[in-house]
Amino acid sequence: MEDKKSKILLCEDDTNLGKVLKDYLELNDYDVILERDGRLGLAAFQREKFDICLLDVMMPNMDGFKLAEEIRDVDLDIPLFFLSAKTMKDDIIQGYKLGADDYITKPFDSEVLLMKIKAMLKRNEEDNRISDNIEFDLGKYHFNPKLRQLINNDSHQTLSPKENELLKMLSEHKNDLLPRERALKKIWGSDTYFNGRSMDVYIAKLRKYLKDDTDIEIVNIHGNGFRLVAP
Repeated sequence: MEDKKSKILLCEDDTNLGKVLKDYLELNDYDVILERDGRLGLAAFQREKFDICLLDVMMPNMDGFKLAEEIRDVDLDIPLFFLSAKTMKDDIIQGYKLGADDYITKPFDSEVLLMKIKAMLKRNEEDNRISDNIEFDLGKYHFNPKLRQLINNDSHQTLSPKENELLKMLSEHKNDLLPRERALKKIWGSDTYFNGRSMDVYIAKLRKYLKDDTDIEIVNIHGNGFRLVAP
């Protein structure tokens, strides 16, 4: 079976550079969507699923910094590189403050960019694989996210995908704060009022599943998020 190609969103308003870079990355077995302004880049991001975003900073309609903010509002974890002719220290710092994984100044070596992309995607894949295989002991319960199973002695509760992802994030932050905004953006895609109400329903369901152990509690930290208190 042929491996699925990693998908790259490339936003670059320089027509020649964009085409050359797109062709080069496709020759190296990546699936590349090229957009030439920030607004079209955002539309593409909302329409399709990508593995990494490469963003020019100076683009018409919406610059790369604003586009990065919009992307981070939807996905906090997707790898994001800036490709920029802006080499001032303040611009580079702003890029990293917006959540960039790398800030690459023009002109750059395409082969070096390729190596950075490969390294980032490999690390992301390994992190996801490790995360997928982690299991948790929560008081009387054993939680296996990969199987979506919450086990207490002989009882097995199969969790829905959202219940599973929410309990997994709570478990990863056990006895610490899980920011409400982070959970909403990662699981629901945005932190709207209605998504917030939906998450509250799922929190209530998880509390019900965990009620047999009185040492376990999901605490609401008002205005900030939730904390899974567990031995």
